[in-house]
Amino acid sequence: MAANYIILAFFCFITPGSNWRTNSNLLKIQEQANREKIVAIARGELGVREITGNNDGERVEEYLAITGLKKGQPWCASFMSWVFKKAGYQEPCTAWSPALFVNKVITKAIKPGNVLGVWFPDKKRIAHAGLVEQQQGDWIVSIEGNTNVFGSREGDGVYRKRRHIKTIYRYADWLAKKESSP
Repeated sequence: MAANYIILAFFCFITPGSNWRTNSNLLKIQEQANREKIVAIARGELGVREITGNNDGERVEEYLAITGLKKGQPWCASFMSWVFKKAGYQEPCTAWSPALFVNKVITKAIKPGNVLGVWFPDKKRIAHAGLVEQQQGDWIVSIEGNTNVFGSREGDGVYRKRRHIKTIYRYADWLAKKESSP
């Protein structure tokens, strides 16, 4: 009889902990899948180019429309918003790059799917944003809209960029904000 109580106690105390670990692992797997989805959507836009070099073109205008803007406006933040919207997220949804870095989402973690912000001293603010694709040592590989081969914030398309970690001012983790699946 005592052996039965010991076995029962074992299952009562050990099993809940096991379920917690299983749920925790499932959440990590889901987070990773969400990150991969965001990056895949952005990756699918590589090669999109403006038509005249004036923040225009059918696809660029789709990015701008997500944030309520029309052609002719800078669109790096709108591109970030479009990527997240395509993945089923309601946020972020902004055309202003500094608004991608509100306190509730700022992180030091460099993970695929996080948004990166580049500081421009002449603007005295974050004035360009991109999406972390991966980290390679001291380098960040990103996918960015409204840039060019030189990394300008006034570019002509969606490019894969390689930036040194020290050139990134801030990261935002919109996926961990509430880590709910879209």
